[in-house]
Order: sequence, then structure tokens, then C-alpha cells
Amino acid sequence: MRLIIALSFSFLFISILSAQYEGKMSGITLVAPRDSFSLDPMPALIDVNCEWVAVIPYAFTPPGETTVRFGQYQWWGESPHGAEETIKLAKTSGLKVMLKPQVWMHHGWVGDMDYASDKEWHQWEEEYKAYILRFAEIASRQSVEVFCIGTEFKIALQKREAFWFDLIKSVREIYDGMISYCANWDEFEDVGIWKELDLIGVSAYFPLIKDETPDIDALVKAWKPIKKRIQKLSYKFGKPVFFAEYGYLSLDGSTWNNWELEKRRMDVDVNEQAQANALEAMYKSFYNEKFWAGGFLWKWYPEGHGRRRYRDRDYTPQGKMAENVIRQWHSEINKKQFYLTP
Repeated sequence: MRLIIALSFSFLFISILSAQYEGKMSGITLVAPRDSFSLDPMPALIDVNCEWVAVIPYAFTPPGETTVRFGQYQWWGESPHGAEETIKLAKTSGLKVMLKPQVWMHHGWVGDMDYASDKEWHQWEEEYKAYILRFAEIASRQSVEVFCIGTEFKIALQKREAFWFDLIKSVREIYDGMISYCANWDEFEDVGIWKELDLIGVSAYFPLIKDETPDIDALVKAWKPIKKRIQKLSYKFGKPVFFAEYGYLSLDGSTWNNWELEKRRMDVDVNEQAQANALEAMYKSFYNEKFWAGGFLWKWYPEGHGRRRYRDRDYTPQGKMAENVIRQWHSEINKKQFYLTP
């Protein structure tokens, strides 16, 4: 009897999700340039079979302060004007867009951001809301397909959940596209706002295996229990999951704690094969899953911009073995669909 009930529920869930279809996201995060584009960056993305691009207008919260600084004294591509011009370029090229305003902290991580008093929290929340709504207006004006209201606010989301519900409501009054949040890989199951959002977003930097040059089959095996957890969450809320960020450094051991590897990248050997294998295994594990809506590779430098000093040790696939891996897999992902709840 239990088996019959379980099967009936599964069929019901599938029939509900089958009500609408959307193409999976074959996306890349475009690094915001210091100055306006000297060359249109979109043809290079199209060349690797991207159909989506993520635009990130950063803001800054200094550790210990309650300010959210944006729009002044920052790179052109991170400003409201620069972000909107980037979106226009993407739209002109036929690309879909995720607008992902994101807070960065010098010498810290926003996931650890915390304040001692309600007064301090309210001060920060007021400034953050103004920042998000400014870009929600741009998202609405430019018909952006997905708007992400935050990234990796581990403590802030746990301690101040009511603020986020209010923020979602305010965004929906301005913007009528799909709304998401990007949870870090170690918190995505504990987010309390998924039911109010359209898509579940994850920063998918999951530690997999520690090998210098990981084997593809071993990586696929390491993904299996993680994939079950992601699928379970998708079924729980009846919403698809996408990787709002994913990627690997082109270094030895890049499938284990990349955030630590970043700090010592200049002392680690370049390993394009490790990066290529990691991406191959990730795509192979997820591309055919209906609950997985695709994702956005971290990251791609526009021509003439970016950190050339260590680009060979960075997440970008440009000019590396990984570039052909994503070109081939994006072609497959573009044939697939995910289920979007009505």
C-alpha cells in the first residue's frame, strides 16, 4: 500500500511539474570590466554555445560596517549604468540574462557577516534593500529572465529570515520574472525562503575528491550522494534547482575546497586536465536530470579585461582544455528542458 501511495505521489508531482517547460541554462558569468567594452564580449560566449549570461553588479560591505556601497568608485561594469548596458548587449545578441547583484567583503565572506544588535542589522538591511530594488528596476526595464536577490548570506538568512520574505515581496512589486537566491553549497538545504522563490539557486563548489588530477568516473561517483540531496530538495518544494555558480580552478586538486586553493594558487601547479575532468563529470552527472535547470560557469573575462597575471590558474576556461568541454556540453544542455512549476 505504501508503495502504491508513493508511486501515486510521484506521478502527481511529475504531472504538476509537466505543466510548463523551459530550456536549461547554458550560462556563464561575465566578469564586469573596469571600463566600457572595447569589443562586444557576447560573440565569444555564443561561440561556446552559451544561451545565458550572468551579470553581476557588485556592492561592498566593509567588515564591521553596516553600509552597502555601490554605484560610485567602482568599475564601470559593476555600476547600475554599466550593468544595464551589458544586459542590452546580451539581449541584442539573443542571450538570456540572470541579473545577480552581489555583495563582496574585503578580507571576509558575506556568509560570516553578523551584527551584535537589531539596530545594526536594520541599518544594513535598509541599505541592502535599496541596492537590490535599484537593480530589480533594471531587471524589469530590460525584461531580464532571472533576478537573484542574494548570494551566500549564510548567517544573515538564518538570523533575519523575516527581512528576506519582505524583500521578496518588494521585488515582486517591481519585477515579474523568475526570482531566485544563491545558497552556498553547505547551506542550501537549510534555506527558509525557497517556497517563496521560483528557482532554487546553489553555489555548487562541493568538495568532491582530493586527487591532483581526478578521474571522471570517480567524480561522477562522488556527485551521486550530493545529487540525491539536491533532487530531494527540488521535490520537497516542487521547484527546479540550478547552479547559480559552479566552476573549478585549472590547478592540481581543484575538486577539493577551491576557496582554500585560491589563496595559494601561485604555489600550485597548473593542471588544465583536472579542470576539464571536473567539468566533464559535473555535466555528465546533471545534464539529463529534469530537476536540474542548468547553471552559470564561473567565470569569463571580456577581451582586454581581467586578471591576466594568474588567468592560467583561474576558474575561466578561456584558451584551456575546459573551453572545448563546455562548448560540447552546452550544445547538449541546450537540447534539454527542466520542469518549471506553474
